[in-house]
Amino acid sequence: MSVRPWRDIVRRPSRQIMVGNVPVGGDAPVTVQTMTNTPTPDVRATVEQIRRCEEAGVDIIRVSCPDVESTAALKQIVRASRVPIVADIHFHYKRALEAADAGAACLRINPGNIGSSERVAEVVRAAKANGCAIRIGVNAGSLEKDLLEKYGEPCPEALVESALDHIKLLQDHDFHEYKVAVKASDVFLAVAAYQGLAEATDCPLHLGITEAGGLIGGTVKSSIGIGSLLWFGIGDTIRVSLSAEPEEEVRVGFEILKALGIRNRGVRVVSCPSCSRQGFDVIRTVQKLEERLQHIRTPMSLSVLGCVVNGPGEARETDIGITGGGNGRHMVYLSGVTDHHVEDAAMVDHIVRLVEAKAAELEAQAAAVEQAAE
Repeated sequence: MSVRPWRDIVRRPSRQIMVGNVPVGGDAPVTVQTMTNTPTPDVRATVEQIRRCEEAGVDIIRVSCPDVESTAALKQIVRASRVPIVADIHFHYKRALEAADAGAACLRINPGNIGSSERVAEVVRAAKANGCAIRIGVNAGSLEKDLLEKYGEPCPEALVESALDHIKLLQDHDFHEYKVAVKASDVFLAVAAYQGLAEATDCPLHLGITEAGGLIGGTVKSSIGIGSLLWFGIGDTIRVSLSAEPEEEVRVGFEILKALGIRNRGVRVVSCPSCSRQGFDVIRTVQKLEERLQHIRTPMSLSVLGCVVNGPGEARETDIGITGGGNGRHMVYLSGVTDHHVEDAAMVDHIVRLVEAKAAELEAQAAAVEQAAE
């Protein structure tokens, strides 16, 4: 137990699988996923979108493969991508075979809607031959008819039973490199289903609130649902489903992980909502800083407070801090200690330079430690 036990998260034990070169489950970091929305046969557009997601820090990317043209393009996409590609397959088992041969690191399927046992066996053989994992994707909006008749409506028990049925289909063919999702657009339903599934199996779990909504509404729903589960120690990989660009999903995913202290990437900004005491325009300043600091990958903290009420206290807990002062002169804190003043007009550029310098310093320290350990 740590010195701050209220921050401790006891992670659910799970088996570890590999999605390409990325471990999922066990003691591996919780990974962040997204999905492309370009037409998959448009290789250039799809790869460009993948690049933007890679810059945002994505670990795994899913690509839809509804037809032959898509799986034909997948081979080029896989070669161009720096992160593992999951092929999204629905209904037609041959698309799964083609995607596995094209180099997909994982196949997203529902074994139950692939067809007969022999077709499932074919998909499993292709996955084994190509080193593919499989992600079973159960969704409240597409539950099997017999389960809807049995339970009367989508409910946690129905989602869990569907997942366990699909798991059995893979296990019957001696396939165990799988992860499972039981998604719903209803936060309560999704969280309860994941809790039930976490108790019923030791496989890695892929978290998500499906069809969550737009950037603001979807972020709130996903943060509540995914955040609650992660806080309970449940979840090995996440996808924030937003009606927004895929790179925004990645950023929100990392913000959820950062808020829980599970995984840190880039700058964690502590900022006030602003009020009439502010010595500078906090809202616009934070917007500019967040935009200009997206390229920073090294974990670090920055406090941006408009006045001296809470500014010094927050700055003591962050790597770099800025607190609004009078007459357009603001106090800069380095490693929690007051260091110097900066004029209002130069503030944003100055903070960006300080953050970049601090990131370079931390990276050099990490490299030195790694070299000394070799």
